[in-house]
Amino acid sequence: MLVWSRRGRWLVWGSTVLIAAVVFGLPLATIAVAGFSRQWSGALPTGLTLGRLVDALSGNDLASLSVSVQTAAAASAVSIVVGSWAAMSVRALPRGARGVLDAAFLLPIAVPSVVMGLGVLAAFNTVLSGTAVIVIVAHVALVLPFTYASVSAGLDRLDPLLAHVAASLGAGPATILRRITLPLLAPSLLASGGLAFALSMGELGATSFVYPPTWQTLPVTIGALTGRGSVLQASAVAVVLLVTTLLVLVGLSAVRTRASYR
Repeated sequence: MLVWSRRGRWLVWGSTVLIAAVVFGLPLATIAVAGFSRQWSGALPTGLTLGRLVDALSGNDLASLSVSVQTAAAASAVSIVVGSWAAMSVRALPRGARGVLDAAFLLPIAVPSVVMGLGVLAAFNTVLSGTAVIVIVAHVALVLPFTYASVSAGLDRLDPLLAHVAASLGAGPATILRRITLPLLAPSLLASGGLAFALSMGELGATSFVYPPTWQTLPVTIGALTGRGSVLQASAVAVVLLVTTLLVLVGLSAVRTRASYR
């Protein structure tokens, strides 16, 4: 560290923890408390209840949770397959062409999600309008750059001599991919899948342009509840969204740890 004194290090760490608590911890804690509040008309809630959480796990809210999980799982799977294929294909190109394609795949990161949603709606409205597929397509367009970047970084860490040695021993491209490349890329694939899932679960901007009434994700439900003034119920639904996402990420992290040791 650039700070050498013990007092200075404690000051830096304390300031970092304080900023993180205010910027991240306080909003999340407020949502958690609001989700279990019976009423909140003053500085503090006047009562606690599990009724809002029960409502968030039933009826339309539960259906929206199922839609979000299905959409995130599908978008993550598609983005992993397409992103991995693209990252491995681009590596075989000359450096100039690789730079152009890298920029093309990463471009959606710089584009607002609202613009991406409008673009997907304009491009696929006549073919996919009113279907769940158009929502998945919009989510894939948003999360694909992150999976592509993660897999590309994983490929950069692989030793190319492994593939050459395997080829010299008679292994074909399919065998090298199945027995060497994919197992070594497993941690990167799982990490990119977890990131894609989390981003998809919380996506609202593009989804609001393309979703049909029969395929309403949980962030859309939260936005609708907030718009109707049901902020406490929206907070309870947000708690369900947060816990579901964290459980999936913890599970993927455990699998990724085992893959790393292997």
